[in-house]
This record gives sequence, structure tokens and C-alpha cells, in this order.
Amino acid sequence: MFLEISPYSVDQRKIDTIVSTLRKGGVIVIPTDTVYSFACDLMNKKALEKLARLKNVKLNKANFSLVCYDLSTLNDYTKPIDRSTFKIMNKALPGPYTFILNASNNVPKLFDSNKKEIGIRIPDNAIAREIVLSLGNPLAVTSVHDDDEIIDYTNDANEIFQRFENEVDIVIDGGLGTLDPSTIIDFTNGYPEVIREGLGAIDFI
Repeated sequence: MFLEISPYSVDQRKIDTIVSTLRKGGVIVIPTDTVYSFACDLMNKKALEKLARLKNVKLNKANFSLVCYDLSTLNDYTKPIDRSTFKIMNKALPGPYTFILNASNNVPKLFDSNKKEIGIRIPDNAIAREIVLSLGNPLAVTSVHDDDEIIDYTNDANEIFQRFENEVDIVIDGGLGTLDPSTIIDFTNGYPEVIREGLGAIDFI
């Protein structure tokens, strides 16, 4: 299914259709404030396994990030963070950043792994956040890109649909994405370490 949704006027009926698909174990493609991403319901193990197969990895080896609506559910998926880390995240988000944090004990159970870290995203994109809000829990996500060229991200929903229509349940067209990934900042050692400079500026750290 190909769904066009305006990020400036999100159609709740379409969001409801998407959430219904996610709850049934579907994998979708969502727009973010950076590149388009594959996404599924974090709480659906079959969906997580399907997402892993799309990336040609086993679930316990997958490095998926979580797309959250806001920071209010952070403690469900991460160990407690200090005040300075929270202030930086609160200032940067929603925005084009992935924050790597120490994972809570819930995360390894979700991914059948001994995962000690988890990436957290709150994209500045109304479509992605409204899906999470209606679903009631985060999405597990991983960027859409060409396997033979990992830095060449696909930013056109129509092209993504043509390529993956038989492998995903819904592709959401939320407009042209960017070719720039998120900036990754690692806080697992108690201080900010920039792992990848992407779309998000780092001058506030």
C-alpha cells in the first residue's frame, strides 16, 4: 500500500490504518526529518524478525533505533540518565539526532540479545510522531538505503515503493526526504561523543 500524508496536516484516518497494520505485525516505511526508514511495532516480535530479515541480519545482531514521541517513556528503554544528558537531549529533540544510551533490562528481552545500548530518536516529523502516539509505544526503525552503497540513502517514497512494495506492507509518502542521516551522539560513557556527523549540528554540546 502507498499512502500519501502531509506532514503539515496529518490525516488521522490514515494514521489509524497504519497503526492497525503495525499491530498485526506489519513493516512500513516512514518519513523522518532525515532519511526514510523501515519501521515496525517495537512490541511485536514477528515484526521485529521481519524487519531484521529486510536488513539481512539476525534479530539478536540488529542495531535498530527506537522512534519515540517524546522523552516521557525514556526510562522504559534506557537506564537512568543524568541531568546534563537530559538537558542536551531536551534541547536537541525533536530533531535529526540519534542518542545512544545505556539500555534498560527491557531491551535485551525485546531483541533476544544481550544488547547493552539503544539508539533513541525523536524526529521532527509530525507523521512519524503521530504514528507513535497512536500506537502507544515506540517504533523500531532502521534507515532505508541501497545495500551496495550504504551511504547512498533513498529519499523518494515513490522509488522506495517500486523497490520494496513486495517486502513491506505500507510506504508512506511524506514528501521528499533528505540524503543526510541523523547525527549520532553516544552518551554511554557519561559524556557526549559524536559518532557520526549528519544533519544535526553539534555546536550545542
